[in-house]
Amino acid sequence: MANKKFVYLFGNNKTEGKNSMKDLLGGKGANLAEMANLGIPVPPGFTITTEVCVLYTKNNQYPPGVLDEVNRALQKLEKANNKQFGDPDNPLLLSVRSGAGVSMPGMMDTVLNLGLNDKTVTGLAKKTSNERFAYDSYRRFLTMFSDVVLGIPTENFEKLIEARKEELGVELDTELDTDSLKYLVEKFKSIIKDNTGEEFPQDPRKQLQMAIDAVFNSWNNQRAIKYRRLNNIPDNWGTAVNVQSMVYGNMGEKSGTGVAFTRDPATGEKCFFGEFLTNAQGEDVVAGIRTPQPIEALQDSMPEVYDELVDIYRKLENHFQDMQDIEFTIQEGTLYMLQTRTGKRTAKAALRIAVEMEKEGLIDKETAVSRIEASQIDKVLHPMIDPGAKLDVIATGLPASPGAAVGKVVFTAEDAEEKSKEGKQTILVRTETSPEDIGGMAASEGVLTVRGGMTSHAAVVARGMGKPCVAGCGGITIDIDKKEFTNGNVTVKEGDYVTIDGSTGEVILGEVKLISPELSDELDTILGWADNIRSINVRSNADTPQDAAVAREFGAEGIGLCRTEHMFFGEERIPVVREMIMAESSLERKQALEKLLPMQKEDFTGIFRAMEGYPVTIRLLDPPLHEFLPNHEELTEKLRELKSKGAKQSEIAEVNRLIGGVESLKEVNPMLGHRGCRLGITYPEVYEMQVKAIIEAACDLKKEGVEIVPEIMIPLVSHVNELKVIKETVKSAAQEVMDCNGSTIDYLVGTMIELPRAALTADRIAEEAEFFSFGTNDLTQTTFGFSRDDAGKFLPSYIENNILEQDPFAVLDQEGVGELVKIGIEKGRDTNSKLKIGICGEHGGEPASVKYGHNVGLNYVSCSPFRVPIARLAAAQAVIENKNK
Repeated sequence: MANKKFVYLFGNNKTEGKNSMKDLLGGKGANLAEMANLGIPVPPGFTITTEVCVLYTKNNQYPPGVLDEVNRALQKLEKANNKQFGDPDNPLLLSVRSGAGVSMPGMMDTVLNLGLNDKTVTGLAKKTSNERFAYDSYRRFLTMFSDVVLGIPTENFEKLIEARKEELGVELDTELDTDSLKYLVEKFKSIIKDNTGEEFPQDPRKQLQMAIDAVFNSWNNQRAIKYRRLNNIPDNWGTAVNVQSMVYGNMGEKSGTGVAFTRDPATGEKCFFGEFLTNAQGEDVVAGIRTPQPIEALQDSMPEVYDELVDIYRKLENHFQDMQDIEFTIQEGTLYMLQTRTGKRTAKAALRIAVEMEKEGLIDKETAVSRIEASQIDKVLHPMIDPGAKLDVIATGLPASPGAAVGKVVFTAEDAEEKSKEGKQTILVRTETSPEDIGGMAASEGVLTVRGGMTSHAAVVARGMGKPCVAGCGGITIDIDKKEFTNGNVTVKEGDYVTIDGSTGEVILGEVKLISPELSDELDTILGWADNIRSINVRSNADTPQDAAVAREFGAEGIGLCRTEHMFFGEERIPVVREMIMAESSLERKQALEKLLPMQKEDFTGIFRAMEGYPVTIRLLDPPLHEFLPNHEELTEKLRELKSKGAKQSEIAEVNRLIGGVESLKEVNPMLGHRGCRLGITYPEVYEMQVKAIIEAACDLKKEGVEIVPEIMIPLVSHVNELKVIKETVKSAAQEVMDCNGSTIDYLVGTMIELPRAALTADRIAEEAEFFSFGTNDLTQTTFGFSRDDAGKFLPSYIENNILEQDPFAVLDQEGVGELVKIGIEKGRDTNSKLKIGICGEHGGEPASVKYGHNVGLNYVSCSPFRVPIARLAAAQAVIENKNK
């Protein structure tokens, strides 16, 4: 590291960095250098690189030579300003700010006026002929330094300021006279001594070193760590430190400070949007102590400064080709730019800005598509909590399905359905959901579960319905007898209002104001551009004609997963399904299945109509049969009630029969038990019925001229021989229907690859399969050995302790599960070059997983209807990113 450069100068005709060096200089430092390169007035300074932060935090000491570089840079800064750092007669004062490679709210705050002490404050007063200004700057510095560097909360100082203003009968800080500010300075130093046991450091160089240390240490404070995890920012990026010459906005009525955006960050409108304060420093604008003026008012008070600022903001937006967030200070009529960065914006604004900038010729369509984050698409498709609302968060779980919902708490699916009929909104709260809860889930506004992960039944079904869901909220305990749930000392009873935020996982007490989604022309435009760029298809997981219609509206190009078991629920169907399950002979089972066949056929007909001309992949029955029977505890409770009421023997006998069925079907680990293709082998009549329903629906529609492309998928295959056996069942049943109808339907038979053995023997399986669909939910479960319903208990701890970077049920584990997908694709296509391959797990709607799917050669991804737009966007971004590489 002998020749390694750790400190870069900017401003005053000596700039060593540029915008492309954000990884090294951080966003703030790189952009300060870029503004200086553009000839924009920037107070000179220097940036200590992110590499120093990484090495400092790793070794708990600075790399050799860094402090010498800082001293040399400081000497050049003194020369550029014709001032000396720590000089009691003509002091150079500094600001110290953090600046990571990406914007990170929650990092350390700014320290202004560094270098002031009991001697330099008098020098500043004499030099500026403004004693009040000097002591105002000193009290600000003491507050900021104490908060950021010493960890003393600002409230300690604000209380004294408020008391002094009350004593003088004034309202604003600017109305405090010089004697009051001197008084506050002494009081503030006493607070520092009381809290730290040491005097406030008077040595400016010690102040600077402590401030630099604080910035680097702030990289690993809890707020910063949490922000990085929420936004997938690597821990090893580090932050830079920017040390800059002070300019003063608090020197009178011809001075001021402001923050502005080159477009409206809320709406995206092309207008200069911002606020400023006269006689103030930067923190005053955001602190809320004084009410700022709109930026347009600067045109009246300082027209020349305003015109210069307009020229600069236009120059910056044109140069960076994006909406900018700028900070500026005016010192006695002279304008200085302190920062420019890509401006944070709402989802609505992001879409409008991207589309309008393309029309203006600032950016091309690919850039516009790249600018939209998947989370922004999610926000415009779902209701969200009003950003201004006050929240009483009582618990936090997993953000399993986006959007927010408000309703009265209910604890059973039946109650949710009953309240819905009465026109009441509910939140269904369950320990975990089962397929039997589907009616209640549909009737409720959202779902909250104690157990389960990102791919639990509750999460998957809620996403398919477009309803918010918070899953795995292990902090709450449900008492079903009392009809209440508790978390700590908070108790929520049935009928109480709660709000859930499926985008954050928060559970909030009471009714919170929600903002409705706004589907805009700009969103359609962006997605249209994305469709022209992407190379893989996007399908939807849909189980009903209604879901299929929604999926088409969102741009789905077929169905990648139709879970036939979801068709078995409902008042008319569940008794017939149970009759089939409880059958004591194959004949009885077939009689029950004959009743189910027209019901399934009706569903398939509706789905095929909605997806006319597009492929529909139908998964034959997958879950274990016990899931279609009532819960054992609920049945036992019902039996108790019937006996206590003296019910008819026939009613008691029926419940006893169901209990016997539940007990006979009970498995130690049903997710690895008698399910999927294993059911089809032991009960071939079940799959025969489903195939007949599929082909009959296709034959009827073909007569109407409706084009149908059925793809029949066999679940949970681990050995090629399983597929061979069931494929014969499928072909025989299909041929029987076609012969009866005098029709021919072109259909495919394929399988779900959701077990490691299937991926590893994909070459053999591809000899029998016409398509593969990777069920990445179960493939993740079986590869990790994690139960997706129980993983919520320990996965947060795994992520917190950096054992895993992300929840593998939310974001595809590319190193393990992804490698199995890659092996499966390569082996499958070695045997069958025409093999069509997709992903139908919920990873099919997660951006990073979609991009991985593109890179390994998938033909399509499939996800819940409301995630289709996200997948369309991510698939296009994958093409753009590969091109840019």
